[in-house]
Amino acid sequence: MSDHFPDVLSRSTDLRAAIDGDPSAFPYRVELSLEPLIRFWEDSSDECGPAKEAVAAIIRQRLAEMPELRGTIDDVEVMKRHVELLDVLMAAVFPPAFWEQEFGAALVPFQLTAFYATPAFERVLMTGDGRLAGRVNLDAAGVRRLRLLFAHALILHRVYGIDLDADYSLIFTTADRETGLDRHFKMHFDERFVDVDVIGEVPPLADNVRRRLAEQLIDPELLGAVLPVGRFVLRGLTVFNAIEVTDQEVLSSLKRDLIEKESIVSAARFQSLQANLRTLLRRPELRLGVAAIEGERVLVLNSGAPLEKQCIFADSRHLTLNDFLGSIYQRAGLEGRPLLFHDLAALPERTRIEDELIRNGARSFVVAPLHYQDRIIGTLTVSSPKPGDIKPTHLPKLGEVLPLFAMAVKRSLDDFHGRVQAFIKEKCTAIHPVVEWRFRKAVLETLDRRASEPDTAAELEPIVFEKVQPLYALSDIRGSSTQRALAIQADLLAQLRLARAVVDTAYESRPLPALDELRYRIDKHVAQIERVLKSGDEVGVVVFLRNDVESLFGYLEDFGHTTRASISAYRDALDPRVGTVYADRRRFEESVTRLTEAISTYLELEEQTAQSMVPHYFEKQKTDGVDHQIYAGGSLLEDGRFDPFCMKSLRLWQLMVTCGIALRSEQLRPRLPVPLETTHLVLVQHAPLSIRFRFDEKRFDVDGAYDIRYEIVKKRIDKALIKGTTERATQPGQIVIVYTQPAEAVEYRAYIEYLQHLGYLTDAVEEFELEDVQGVRGLRALRLTVDLTSPRADRSISIADLQAAG
Repeated sequence: MSDHFPDVLSRSTDLRAAIDGDPSAFPYRVELSLEPLIRFWEDSSDECGPAKEAVAAIIRQRLAEMPELRGTIDDVEVMKRHVELLDVLMAAVFPPAFWEQEFGAALVPFQLTAFYATPAFERVLMTGDGRLAGRVNLDAAGVRRLRLLFAHALILHRVYGIDLDADYSLIFTTADRETGLDRHFKMHFDERFVDVDVIGEVPPLADNVRRRLAEQLIDPELLGAVLPVGRFVLRGLTVFNAIEVTDQEVLSSLKRDLIEKESIVSAARFQSLQANLRTLLRRPELRLGVAAIEGERVLVLNSGAPLEKQCIFADSRHLTLNDFLGSIYQRAGLEGRPLLFHDLAALPERTRIEDELIRNGARSFVVAPLHYQDRIIGTLTVSSPKPGDIKPTHLPKLGEVLPLFAMAVKRSLDDFHGRVQAFIKEKCTAIHPVVEWRFRKAVLETLDRRASEPDTAAELEPIVFEKVQPLYALSDIRGSSTQRALAIQADLLAQLRLARAVVDTAYESRPLPALDELRYRIDKHVAQIERVLKSGDEVGVVVFLRNDVESLFGYLEDFGHTTRASISAYRDALDPRVGTVYADRRRFEESVTRLTEAISTYLELEEQTAQSMVPHYFEKQKTDGVDHQIYAGGSLLEDGRFDPFCMKSLRLWQLMVTCGIALRSEQLRPRLPVPLETTHLVLVQHAPLSIRFRFDEKRFDVDGAYDIRYEIVKKRIDKALIKGTTERATQPGQIVIVYTQPAEAVEYRAYIEYLQHLGYLTDAVEEFELEDVQGVRGLRALRLTVDLTSPRADRSISIADLQAAG
């Protein structure tokens, strides 16, 4: 299915209800008339030779005898009395050669009433009263908007010569009367035979409106204003054509469904897969089965499985590979291709597997191996209770979805393997005290299962906490990468100049050409480092100095006292740990370490206050700065008791701590070897998310595709710019609060006001939109200025202040 229209299988609206539900939604006057079609015959008869001219003459003669077919036709029943003439007229629209196969009809303009239709259209798409019966891939409001847009486009084209891009692919879905299965059709409305009559003078279009329309800036309210309802009449007939796209739609839906994480281990999704396969193969009684190979086990899922635990291991029936020896499953695996059986009951030699399938109602049967990286990981089965119901022509359609089913099975097996990990004592270290109870519970339950089933391998269940509230903040060293590069550059230049001094003194004692050439190479490195420091320059310079300069020191020491003094000065300048000049880098690294340690120590101290107030999960990370992540919610606590009001206290505490970090960083700055500046950011997300313990990484991470967006924002937001500028949102001495929802800003403005009252913040508050960063859009921010002279922010945070805010 094309990407530019919605998924018909996931969203649809009854077309008749959408059109008839609100008559006022289409305000233009429409009239049924054959005149545009009659005019087509009359205008083209001279150009198309004597045959068409003869037909046109017959039409004129017959119409003279039937005046009720001229002008406006108020009653479609009139058409039924003149079917023969209609057949002649409609031959221009529906060629007789395709009459039996095409899905086509003539409709009252912009309505669903058909007064003429092909046999296939009547049989599949029409009700007894001549109306279209089915659903369309838009909601009711969208259908009404699109119908009005088509009318506006027609008026603009016919009256003003303006072409408006109103091309939109509509998918019409109706139930097959024989099988009850859905059939999908792509709809096309041809308005060539609809005239637009203007009542009175043509309403003018201003130049600015014409420019907007030329740029395809479509504004429904503007169009309604410049194309007044009472000034236009839409008269004629609409030609409706439908092309069946059932296979394309169902295959697209299957692909989307199978991409979902729980596609084969969710009862609802499994039934949806089965329903789509029934539609694809046009078999209403078809049953789907999936099996996964896990070691020596075969995990069997079918449409009757309960699928309550959404786990391919827990919800499946467990067999062994030996159970399938000699069966049609083994044959399919050995041949590596789908096998079709007309009737299982007619197989000459059956195993107990085939006998069980027959007892469960399977007669016509397909079994197909599922491959992943040239390895069979499971099977797909499709069965019908009717012998011969599944045909060889169905196999190519199944072949299109087999790789997707294989991917779904592989993903479910991977999820199962993730659950079967070593016990907590083997796989988890340093579990946070707040969530230790959950790990203990998982281990106890696993041990209980091992006790009751000693021969069964027991897995540690996933540790997932749902609906937790995240709080994230970052205090980052401003320009740390640039300052680190400058420190490296300064150290390299210092070492190169010391080396040049050694060579200079040696050359003064003995002017050897090789020493002059070495001075040239040293100068070349100096010039390169002074100009720009590249990623490989540091290693390259160190290797050059060690191999080409320092290796000569033993020889050069005999050149005299001055040379030996230069060599001694060079060696004294080297850091004994790394063997290079490391002075500027040491000062920078010492400054980073002292600053991050101060922030980390203060954060850990204040975190104890927060834990005593609201138990929560807390973790921090030190790099060129310190960031901390908090998760809070009832699922983290053993008794499940968590008042949402506690989140307000945590959010306020986080802001107060960030103010304290900003103040302490500024106080420490003058005492650092390199006076580093810090910036501060708080990321707000009120929407809860789920976190999962990653046993391989021994840490918690967000769980689910939607929640991953939160992690993306965390990693990229600190470099965000104010929209429309080149200014970083984060600035020294200020706090940036990043959010997406207006309600989040409202809540935090209350906290800001309170902290201004306490003296943590100045009165300055900026609000702006952030530039889009990769994968993230629509972020906004508040920027606050910390009062770096306030004694209040220099004190430890008190619970009394937090309670007062509440």
